[in-house]
Amino acid sequence: MQNGFFRLVKMPGGFGIRFFPPTDGGEEVRIAEVMGYLDRLHVDYDANQLKKYIGEKTQGACFLGRKDCPVCDETYQLEVSDDFMEAVARFYPPSDTGKRITFDEFYKDLRYRNIVSGVQMSSLQDHFQSEGIYCTDLVVARGREPRQGTDARVEYCFNTEVHVQPTMREDGSVDFFHLNMINHCRKGEMLARILPEDQGEPGVNILGRRIAPKPVKRAVLKFGRNIELSPDKNAIYSKVDGHVVLVDDKVFVSDVYEVENVDITTGNIEFEGSVQINGNVASNFVVNAKGNVIINGVVEGAHITAGGNIIIARGVNGMGKGTLEAGRDVVAKFIENATVNAGGYVNTESILHSQVSAGTEITVTGRRGFITGGHVQAGNRINVKNLGAALGASTIVEVGVDPERKARYVQLQKEVSELVKLIKNTQPVLINFGEKRAKGVRFTPEQLKYVKDAAQLVETKKEELARKNREMNELHTLLAGQRKAAVVVQGSAYPGTTIIIGDVSMILQSNYQYCRFEKVEGDVKMLPM
Repeated sequence: MQNGFFRLVKMPGGFGIRFFPPTDGGEEVRIAEVMGYLDRLHVDYDANQLKKYIGEKTQGACFLGRKDCPVCDETYQLEVSDDFMEAVARFYPPSDTGKRITFDEFYKDLRYRNIVSGVQMSSLQDHFQSEGIYCTDLVVARGREPRQGTDARVEYCFNTEVHVQPTMREDGSVDFFHLNMINHCRKGEMLARILPEDQGEPGVNILGRRIAPKPVKRAVLKFGRNIELSPDKNAIYSKVDGHVVLVDDKVFVSDVYEVENVDITTGNIEFEGSVQINGNVASNFVVNAKGNVIINGVVEGAHITAGGNIIIARGVNGMGKGTLEAGRDVVAKFIENATVNAGGYVNTESILHSQVSAGTEITVTGRRGFITGGHVQAGNRINVKNLGAALGASTIVEVGVDPERKARYVQLQKEVSELVKLIKNTQPVLINFGEKRAKGVRFTPEQLKYVKDAAQLVETKKEELARKNREMNELHTLLAGQRKAAVVVQGSAYPGTTIIIGDVSMILQSNYQYCRFEKVEGDVKMLPM
């Protein structure tokens, strides 16, 4: 692009000023610029004539005087921005009798003005290696702006904005029992990390002075207990299975999830750690925890599952559909119309019309301390104050050998015997092979494959034998303990109650008090306390 420009030229009888049109979309000649140029050279002119000449775009030159054409060399104006980031030159052509300045002269002037950085060599070459680019702003030096950095920030690896949101079913309906309110985390899982700050890069102005980027901020990980900081302090990890939340930019992990009630405000609860419910669990809701479940209120027809213990301060009314499944123990004030399975013991003040099973012991004590209706069974012992009901409600209590465990023990005995026999029959083949190989006997590929398969089979069967022996020992311990199984009644046992110990049973025909029932010589016998 070339703006319109002007030049002092010789004319018959004197001199004048010639105007050249712009090219490539450049600007027209500026009258103020022409007048300023002539004023600097102290050349007289008629302003009205110049304006008319420029406005009419008359071809040729505007006559200025009858003197010889002034000798005017090429000149320029140089403007430097206030922030010293840019220098702009505007060149003016020499007169017919003048001469151009050289690149070296101009560059020397830049150095004199302390412009030493960012010189735009291509722009200068465009001007000095051509007939000249006049009355056009040319950027002859440009500084380098600093590259601004960015603050460090914390990237969280979990949802930091948990909102109550029902689950959409495939048919388009809404499931208000699953509200997705918990951020689960596993032990060793990364919870957050620092994305380091970027310091940026300094710039430089045309005077060669360094320009620093703006300062950036560092980031710090804020966290509570159950969280581990990485050695480089740039990441945090959970130390437990639990749930994670962000409160005021601080990460908290808890292996206990605490709520007031379980109802439509919370939905079902699925949690890797323990759950504490300060109130009640409404009917049809589900609580599933890998740890313990502690409920300070009542459970109504709900489904509670815990990898550890279930503790219910005010008891459970299952309404015929509620269930409790505990990997360890169940403690509840009362159990009514519910199904309860505990890997350990069950402790309650009353059991009414329920299906209750405990791996070790069931204790029903307290002011009432009764088992009435339903089927109650324990691996070793049932301690109860009152058993059955005077009105003859069907009540079954069972202790002693679990038929399934006994059948499994017999099956394992048979399988172990067969494994021992197989290993015993195969080992001579391997021993014989080893002896012949030591003597240098050569074998065919088929023989080698047969021996290799036999050796692998023996190793596999030995591992299987070890597993089955361990299971047999565990069952033997359980069965041995159950041989001492008993039902202990500290109050009254009512007629119509069925007592099962191991593989024998007894239906009470009369009222018994302060006694215990054990298996004696193949029958259920009542013994004094």
